Amino acid sequence: MNIEQSTQTLLRDGFILVFNQDKLDIVKTAGALLEAGIGNMEVTCRISQPLEKIRQLRKALPDFVVGAASLVDFPGMLKVYNRRHAADPLPDVDEVVEAGVDYLVSAANFSEATYEKYAGKLPIIPGCGTVSEMVRQYALGATFVKMFPANIVGGPKFVKSVDPAIHKIISIVPTGGTNESNIPDYIAAGVLVLGGSFSAIDKAVFQEIIDKQDYKRLAAELAGIKQMIDELRAKQWPMLDFTAVTVEQVSLATGRDFNIA
Repeated sequence: MNIEQSTQTLLRDGFILVFNQDKLDIVKTAGALLEAGIGNMEVTCRISQPLEKIRQLRKALPDFVVGAASLVDFPGMLKVYNRRHAADPLPDVDEVVEAGVDYLVSAANFSEATYEKYAGKLPIIPGCGTVSEMVRQYALGATFVKMFPANIVGGPKFVKSVDPAIHKIISIVPTGGTNESNIPDYIAAGVLVLGGSFSAIDKAVFQEIIDKQDYKRLAAELAGIKQMIDELRAKQWPMLDFTAVTVEQVSLATGRDFNIA
């Protein structure tokens, strides 16, 4: 899958689930997402054996759009971590790309070396907490910028405040504390795609899903989030059909640029 196809999926879905649960089956979770109308998921490298699980997901669902997250794109820190966790090392960017991921995500900025190698080839979504980081990472080739942790950085008010100053060119993906109570405000502020973990689901409900391994109920919960996002985006951008939207159509309608040549 090329960068345009992956970006189109993210824009169509409007939601990126952060898979950070070792207690859930990764393939069945992806199946629940598909049932909910969502065709992508980011696999955080904070889970155990992330490379193995990415390969498992890639093999089981070859058309599903898979991202790798919580990447550390700085060799010195990666070396320290992996020396202490030799039995379950943290993969680097090259390793997750070789495993077949369709997009890259980090809580931090990506290095210039990664942009030189992968910009324009697959979506790159760096973590940013300031306007300067957003602008610099976009200038290097970022497709979206991940506002993280969104609830700490400033939430919807932050997006609404900084977006005009960066000329509404960069598509901000708030991640961290996103839920049904603030999703409407984020979309009203101009957000096209939101990131969120399982914390967007009621805590007691999610515990039942884990205890019973109830992927049908997980699909229903995710479908509720998806429906909310779809309805809000339809009101915000009535000229866009997000079920069949192209990257170019989104760019023309919203002014956002996704660094796709």
